[in-house]
Amino acid sequence: MVLSDTVNTFGQTMLRRYGERVHKLALNAAFTCPNRDGSKGRGGCTFCNNVSFNPNARNPPTIGEQIEAGRQVIRKRTGARKYIAYFQAYTNTYADVDRLAELYDQALVDEDVIGLAVGTRPDCVPDTVLDLLTRYRDQGKEVWLELGLQSAWDDTLQRVNRGHGFDAYRSAVRNAHARGLQICTHLIIGLPGETRRHCLITLQRVLDLGVEGLKLHPLHVVKGTMLANQWRHGEYQPLSLDHYISIACDMIERTPPEIIYHRVTATASPDILLAPAWCASKWKVLNAISQELEQRHTRQQVVTGF
Repeated sequence: MVLSDTVNTFGQTMLRRYGERVHKLALNAAFTCPNRDGSKGRGGCTFCNNVSFNPNARNPPTIGEQIEAGRQVIRKRTGARKYIAYFQAYTNTYADVDRLAELYDQALVDEDVIGLAVGTRPDCVPDTVLDLLTRYRDQGKEVWLELGLQSAWDDTLQRVNRGHGFDAYRSAVRNAHARGLQICTHLIIGLPGETRRHCLITLQRVLDLGVEGLKLHPLHVVKGTMLANQWRHGEYQPLSLDHYISIACDMIERTPPEIIYHRVTATASPDILLAPAWCASKWKVLNAISQELEQRHTRQQVVTGF
């Protein structure tokens, strides 16, 4: 059994929508974050080190160079010839709208790049940015606004120094949906102080507001973060693989079938990963989720409640 047998995955959705494989190409446009530059805070979230998902975070090549490099890798790996430009590192709406348009336009120069996925914070999506994304959507581009919520619990968001609350997410979703934009919400499993119940209630709050896509991430400890210091001092204990798989499957079971899972795990480079070790093995986690769903004889949206 493969994951797409039981989960509505992004890859399979794009295959149905476009008749061929479509892959995201992760880009770094050298943005910063209001939680780092002092406008909201300094130091960023306690778990954040962008090198964990973008090794060229400090000195990225040009947008065109990144797209070509990603294109070559994906073509060799899967043969895919259509791509979505995924602005991933830091807060990718945190600039003047004219500068954003310039960067997004650079990513869409080639015809095989059919859309944008823009990762950002819920408190960094003003109307001007939403209107810009709407224009790309109206041009026929595949457009996703990826909102890093992580948790719907304000005390958790404060604990990890997130710099915004759930109200910011609620407002962003309503404004984006008023324009018909697709939203993919990022949720972290294993945040300090949270239990299975917190994760399930976070999911339900997100579903109640409406969402088109979800990403699940295990919280991993990487070098250069406050979380790393907390872990070294015994103040934070990461989830075991079995515990993560159990909670992730509980969340998948409670997700309506039309919602697209863009991701159900995340990894970090062994060079910076401190814990848990299993976060270095993407396929081990994906296979474990598939096996757990098979053993439960379940799939996306078969149970409700808690």
